[in-house]
Amino acid sequence: MDAQSRGRAENIDPADQWVLNPSTGEYELRLSPSAAQSPVPGPRRSGSGRTGGGEREPARARAADPERRSPSSPTKATVTAGADVPGPRRRRGAPPEEPASRRGRRPVQKKSRAKKILVWTGGIMAFVVVGTAGAAYLYLEHLNDNITSVSDDGASTGGFSKDKAINLLVIGTDKRTGSGNEGYGDSGSVGHADTTILLHVSKDRTNATALSIPRDLIVDVPDCQTAQADGTTKVIKGTDGVRFNTSLGQDDRTPSCTVRTVTELTGIQADNFMVADFNAVKTLTTAVGGVEVCLAKDIDDADSHLKLSKGTHLIQGEQALAFVRTRHSVGFGGDLSRIQIQQQFLSALMRKLKSNDTLSSPTKMIKLAEAGTKALTVDSQLDSINKLKDLGLELGKLDIKNLTFTTVPVVDNPAEKVKATVVLDNSAAPTVFQMIRDDVSFTAVKQQAAASKNAAAKAAAARLKGAQSAASEVRVQVMNGGAPPGSAQETLSWLQNDEGVTKSENAGNAPAPLAKTTLEYAPDQAAQARKLAAVMGLPGTALKPGRSVENAQGLPTMTLTLGKDFKGAGVSLTAAKVPDTVQKSTADKVQCAK
Repeated sequence: MDAQSRGRAENIDPADQWVLNPSTGEYELRLSPSAAQSPVPGPRRSGSGRTGGGEREPARARAADPERRSPSSPTKATVTAGADVPGPRRRRGAPPEEPASRRGRRPVQKKSRAKKILVWTGGIMAFVVVGTAGAAYLYLEHLNDNITSVSDDGASTGGFSKDKAINLLVIGTDKRTGSGNEGYGDSGSVGHADTTILLHVSKDRTNATALSIPRDLIVDVPDCQTAQADGTTKVIKGTDGVRFNTSLGQDDRTPSCTVRTVTELTGIQADNFMVADFNAVKTLTTAVGGVEVCLAKDIDDADSHLKLSKGTHLIQGEQALAFVRTRHSVGFGGDLSRIQIQQQFLSALMRKLKSNDTLSSPTKMIKLAEAGTKALTVDSQLDSINKLKDLGLELGKLDIKNLTFTTVPVVDNPAEKVKATVVLDNSAAPTVFQMIRDDVSFTAVKQQAAASKNAAAKAAAARLKGAQSAASEVRVQVMNGGAPPGSAQETLSWLQNDEGVTKSENAGNAPAPLAKTTLEYAPDQAAQARKLAAVMGLPGTALKPGRSVENAQGLPTMTLTLGKDFKGAGVSLTAAKVPDTVQKSTADKVQCAK
């Protein structure tokens, strides 16, 4: 019988199967509480070390059987989050532990082990459920059995890459499965996309944006091809002008349908997705010993069952679930207010996950790994602990002070007299989506702040200041220096027909390709350059004081060379800024629900 089977059969807390060897300073697996132990541990075997018990079922078979994930399933013992776990036992023959007053003086090996634990559990510090999987290296085979996976049906990119930005779609359903959840709201819910967050992590891992998508946002749900249990595929017909939350559950839609809807809405294709139900909030908060939240006023919400006084509270389990579900007693009493309180809760949970109190406790880490893997349904690209661990370690590189929570900009639906749904705010939403697609940070990370203060940046900005010529007085020749074929003519037509820059001409291909679009001009053409920069959305760094050339009429003319960064006629090349109307917060700040 293997270690995992023994733990389940004898009702042993998995945390109690790992004991501290005082000779090495390392945690080791105790196969039997009563078995004799050698004073010095022998070399570890390679491989999983599994023996007996028969073959494990494939992940797809486990995913197809929902009963395997039921809290009442007799095939798995539940790790009680609040159970008392006895301390590590000293191995027989090992020297006695030092007195309590000397335990602070640890040998070098122990410090190295502590650093190793922090590296392996980097995912814990990243994004709630993902991070918990990153910590699950202690007993992989057991945790693999906890994971349920479903097909992404070709809706995602095929999985994240370590050398690219990461887009992860996290979906919370309103399905009432699990003990004690049937009393919340609609007990017969098919499991809609009740809470949806698109997490974008930058390519360099210095910053991230968590974009909440309102469930009542009116969207077009596209056609969705889904894998069926018998191996066949079925195309579920799309629907226009419906609530976003119907992208999951409605008409048997799977999570891949939600992924396709997000891509249709934002232009951003998710690399992976994760789905969690009500139990995730309860089990994760219990596993870490509670999360500290703050209220700016007393709350007594009969619908969510939340009753808390003004001030700071440590919540977990049922109370934590009530907190993230409350909406009638906070803000304007709608779904947008609930999104804000959920973002505050996630920030608090991440601070708790990153705290030394969690990272230094093997008991909490094991309970967290158990809770996280049992709470997850992931896409087929993340169907093992090793894959989740790799993702968690990538996300764990992020400092939470550079993680921004924000919400898709929306306005009340003008077609409704009684306001119940929302539509995109077209004055701000496109900018938000573009920033994420372009991997632009919503936070002022140190590297960006330093760059904006250097002399080169100031000089570039100064080139945009001053008088501008009229569009009809701007003389420019357009050259293609690495943009898609036809870009020079496309830009020329747009300048002449849409922007009134009639003294412009196509000069063909540039002598050499350029990475960035540039505008070269003579000193006496600065006013013309500023006007063209304003028309095209060129940054100050694109303006290159130099010399002019002669156009077809023999007149001095500026040269606009379209580089590889060119995105199309009329598309600004200036780095986007977060619109003032966009609500945002960062994960390291404590906020009180209002």
